[in-house]
Amino acid sequence: MENQIKKPRLEWLDALRGFTMILVVANHVAGMGFGETWKGSSCMPFLVLFRMPLFFFVSGFLAYKAAQVWNLQNLGSLLMKKIKVQTIPTIVFFFLAMAILRPHFWPAVQEALELPTKGGYWFTIVLLYMFIAYYLFSYLESKLKVRSWIPITLFFIVSLGIYETCYLPKYFSWAAGYRGPKTDIYYFLRESSLIQMMLYFPFFLFGNIVHRYWERAQRIMDSKWFFPILIVVIIMATLDALKWHTLRMEWANLPQTVAKFGLLTITFMYFRFYKEYFTKFSVIGSSLQYIGRRTLDIYLIHFLFMPDVPQIGEYFKAHSSNFVIDLMLSVTMALIIIGFCIIASNILRISPFFKKWLFGRS
Repeated sequence: MENQIKKPRLEWLDALRGFTMILVVANHVAGMGFGETWKGSSCMPFLVLFRMPLFFFVSGFLAYKAAQVWNLQNLGSLLMKKIKVQTIPTIVFFFLAMAILRPHFWPAVQEALELPTKGGYWFTIVLLYMFIAYYLFSYLESKLKVRSWIPITLFFIVSLGIYETCYLPKYFSWAAGYRGPKTDIYYFLRESSLIQMMLYFPFFLFGNIVHRYWERAQRIMDSKWFFPILIVVIIMATLDALKWHTLRMEWANLPQTVAKFGLLTITFMYFRFYKEYFTKFSVIGSSLQYIGRRTLDIYLIHFLFMPDVPQIGEYFKAHSSNFVIDLMLSVTMALIIIGFCIIASNILRISPFFKKWLFGRS
């Protein structure tokens, strides 16, 4: 099975990673650079539904290795490698960003560390949490005498249950919209960024499951009924999540969750179906693949090149029905920023020391 996955990973899957990275930077441009708000932007609420879920989905998809031998030595080696790659570059660029972008260094560091987003640098830390949880699960799963779909399915269901607690303010102090007194667990989950893992781990595991059962997943995606039904469900769920808001209380998050899974699935299907356009022999394909192979570099560096044009956000707040203009302006600026990130990355990679310790490349 691993040989079957290897070739497309080098082509359309890397292109998909590049596309997702563009969406991430574009969203940061809109929010941080243009000062757009959820209510003032016509594209941000839609993109937020699937940009980060898609990123974690791809990470989970790539995390599964059919030929991986799980023993204590390999487990320790994988964990140490991930800890080194995910933490050292993040710490370096986090402090660099605080020093360059904020007027007062230490107050900015303290403020950022208290927030779950860590000044924007939460992603690599949360992805590390996910790898640790997944590696430990895979090690324990390998000790089972019978191989089955049940353990990973139960793991996925549990992650969904934990995810749902983040949207139940009536019962949990860490949930969005909770109005009661702050608890110790509330502060712990925020300061450790574990709350971000709770929000996105189901998408990581979903990608992992799709890769585990790739042949079956492809048969489902290629069936005549799946895509039309998926489109209808996505339209209904997205409209309810962003506009109608028909469900209340415990059910309010259901349309949003369905929209997230549906939108990332249809994006994944699009790149797979049109994979001949995303090869290294096409301009779009080779460009997206290059960005996809530099996601860590771009993510770490792009905050340093964020514009500061709040007037654009004010304009779209007053003229909110401009989805295409809003999106294209953010994406165009994102592509320019990504270009600067790649130049900066290539300069730093001249040094083997920086290449290894800042970007995890030997």
